[in-house]
Amino acid sequence: MDQYIGKLLDNRYEILERIGSGGMAVVYKARCHRLNRLVAIKILKSDLAQDAEFRRRFHDESQAVAMLSHPNIVAVYDVSHSDDLDYIVMELIDGITLKQYMQKKGEPLNWREALHFITQIMKGLSHAHSRGIIHRDIKPHNIMVLRDGSVKVADFGIARLTSAAQNTLTQEALGSVHYISPEQARGSYIDARSDIYSAGVVLYEMLTGRLPYEGDSPISVAIQHINSIPLSPREINPDIPEALEEITMKAMASNVDQRYISADAMLADLEEFRKNPNINFDYGDVDLLESSDEPTQVVNPGGTHRTFHGSGSAAARQASGQSQGGDMAEHPRRHKSRDDVYDDRYDDYDDRRGRAERGSPVPVILAVGAIVIFLAGIGYFLWVSFLGPLLNPEIPLYTTPSVVGMTLEEAQNDNTVLENGFTVELEKTVEDEEHPEGEIIDQSPDANTQVQSGERTIKVTVSGGSSADIKMGDYENKKLDEVKTLLESKGIVVKVEEQASEEVTKDYIIFQSPEEGTALKAGDEVTLVVSTGPDLQPVTIIDLRGQPLEEAKKWLEKMDLILGTPVEVYDDVQPVGYVVSQDKEPRTEVLPKTIVNLTVSKGPDPNAAVTESPEPTESDGETTTPPSESQIPSPPPSSSQPTVQKTVRIELPSDRDLVHVVVTVNGQTQYDDTVDTVFRVITPPLSAPEGTMQAEVCVYLDDQLQSTTYIDFVK
Repeated sequence: MDQYIGKLLDNRYEILERIGSGGMAVVYKARCHRLNRLVAIKILKSDLAQDAEFRRRFHDESQAVAMLSHPNIVAVYDVSHSDDLDYIVMELIDGITLKQYMQKKGEPLNWREALHFITQIMKGLSHAHSRGIIHRDIKPHNIMVLRDGSVKVADFGIARLTSAAQNTLTQEALGSVHYISPEQARGSYIDARSDIYSAGVVLYEMLTGRLPYEGDSPISVAIQHINSIPLSPREINPDIPEALEEITMKAMASNVDQRYISADAMLADLEEFRKNPNINFDYGDVDLLESSDEPTQVVNPGGTHRTFHGSGSAAARQASGQSQGGDMAEHPRRHKSRDDVYDDRYDDYDDRRGRAERGSPVPVILAVGAIVIFLAGIGYFLWVSFLGPLLNPEIPLYTTPSVVGMTLEEAQNDNTVLENGFTVELEKTVEDEEHPEGEIIDQSPDANTQVQSGERTIKVTVSGGSSADIKMGDYENKKLDEVKTLLESKGIVVKVEEQASEEVTKDYIIFQSPEEGTALKAGDEVTLVVSTGPDLQPVTIIDLRGQPLEEAKKWLEKMDLILGTPVEVYDDVQPVGYVVSQDKEPRTEVLPKTIVNLTVSKGPDPNAAVTESPEPTESDGETTTPPSESQIPSPPPSSSQPTVQKTVRIELPSDRDLVHVVVTVNGQTQYDDTVDTVFRVITPPLSAPEGTMQAEVCVYLDDQLQSTTYIDFVK
């Protein structure tokens, strides 16, 4: 069992279970007893906690992130150190990572879904960048997808303030090398545009279902980020809109000056694209590699240098492909390297022109190759579609069932679909006023089409309902800021009312109006009643000093307060087991469930030396001598005479606010004070000369004799 399970940190956070582990910390689910809510606690790993500098960084960076407050960023509630543990307290997210979401889908995301996710990611980054904080580790593993489809950027664990944003490949970057920016890979100075590059890689992966660069080692992948150009997303998935491809490649520009200057700039393009997917941003001239202003020279197999203006152009890619002797066609994932293109500005111009005039066989070879590939494709199509089944009738064919009119879930569980080995997958969701939301309105291949065994996948188009109608969801017991952001993004006016609740956590929704399933339109108003937590009335701390520990504990329980772990100390005044001090001052107000720490006496220090009073000395010609043992009543003890200390316990009346207390020892007043009765009990110190066998102690309350007792002062 994990050593931290069941542990109570700072007498507040109870560790419930382990939910994850990262490079520098372990994450646990915990309950905050003070606010009665579930939280996530990230505890710094013990081997790193031994490094004082790393521990300082951990605290500084966590406190910086705690300044952030945005619906698309996981909130940090607290940063603390307790019982030799360094930890941060964060919002507990009910969801999965974007990486897990993509793996669960097993295919590229629909471009609309990718747009939905990247827009929220960029909004979170925009907020962080505006506060001077760079994430430095944007990747799908650090993006949380919630049940309602919203996302939150998590794990700012290696975030730093912009003024300190330096990085090297040998530090945290290697763990996320597939998403690292070129400047991070080089160990150069980084700014917010490094996060934009990483976000571009995340968008690339969502759209294409694969990473732009892969290699046998982290170093090889990092070098590709610096020197290579990835395949364009539309070469992998032609269904991707051209404008979204342009946004992706601009965000991934190796040259930071040609990248988006800020998250807000990228958000602006995403919003323009959302409004008009056919928009053309004309980013075709973006320099994906950080080249100079000179024309790029490409080396072909014959040694000829060909000049292309504008790196990243189609001509440059074509020349790069031919320089590989046809390898590009055999390896579609090969990336153009800076080793393939170089600036040969000192070549003799006449020599180059002469070689160019002689021509090159490469274009002819490429043309012939293209024709061969085209004819081979036609042949394969004819064989698969017509000739193969005719010449080999043993190949089984399957009739595609009709799923139009069903919901996606109904289609996936339909007996005809399952019995014939078909699978049904969502291709897209479209607005449709004629069909109810969720109904399949089109399929590919069409019903009754004959297909072979390997082609039994039915892609369906589902109705998203009318754009004019917005359905009210079930938002009860959901976090207010998330629901409010979601509704307002659809043009709904949100009215918030507050109400105390014992059952619903603070800032979560208790009640909604209208109810789930109600059709809404932009401009409609909904009411959300949000919990302010339990209706806690403050209690007034009483004076517990001078009371037995068990009695003090009973008083705390009556006031709905929690007794902390008592600390025992030596004390010459209070008896063993009596309260010496408390950390919450009397008459102060605190909320119920507050922890009160008490210090308890364990008696006088046995190792303390007995202090003898000095011998009587002459003062103004007179000497002071101790009184006789048999002298009763005894005179007040002389300051130069050894004395014996005792205390008397006095319970104060509860029918008044103040009381005048006088205590005499053998007729001599030793205590005279007006006391606030909130203290309940006082224990004034008394003394008698050493050698006094017994003394009469009288207690007066408001000049009325309360009690007379005899106390032994035998040492």
